[in-house]
Amino acid sequence: MKAVLKRLQISGLLAVTLLLTACGATMKPADYAAEQPALNMQTYFNGTVDAWGMFQDRSGKVIKRFTVVMHCSWDGDTGVLDEDFTYSDGSKQKRVWTLKKVGENRFIGTAADVVGEAVGEVGGNALNWKYVLALPVGDAIYHVNFDDWMYQMDDQVMLNRAVMSKFGFRLGEVTLSFRKRPD
Repeated sequence: MKAVLKRLQISGLLAVTLLLTACGATMKPADYAAEQPALNMQTYFNGTVDAWGMFQDRSGKVIKRFTVVMHCSWDGDTGVLDEDFTYSDGSKQKRVWTLKKVGENRFIGTAADVVGEAVGEVGGNALNWKYVLALPVGDAIYHVNFDDWMYQMDDQVMLNRAVMSKFGFRLGEVTLSFRKRPD
């Protein structure tokens, strides 16, 4: 009897989770189609871009702060974003993205620690990336889903909010502020 009750509890919890997930409205890049300034990936991510960011766990506690210097360039529809991270504990990390424009408002991206391809779509001033990152934690590596939203505020400033999740459960958020250096 206890096993049956336990299965019913688990089934009920899963049903409630699916129901709540299905009821939530999901944003789409097209929701921002009229917002200005319109983001042009090949213009904004060209040259040097500086960023300041933080990672917060699911309770909102800031776990890590960091800065990023991005050296960005494009050759036709292919771009390279060479990112150098410096964390508040002094550690450093490098990530090199290769971006490809695959449609009017669509991009794919790859990097050494991205599992498969990141899929990006632009709408107005917004960009949404969805990808899986191989995230090192201690001696283990976890594959974590990112739902990454960037919003261009003006010619130099962009704000970024990424929600991290695993198995549908929210793990935390990454918040960044980008500033494009003048040419």
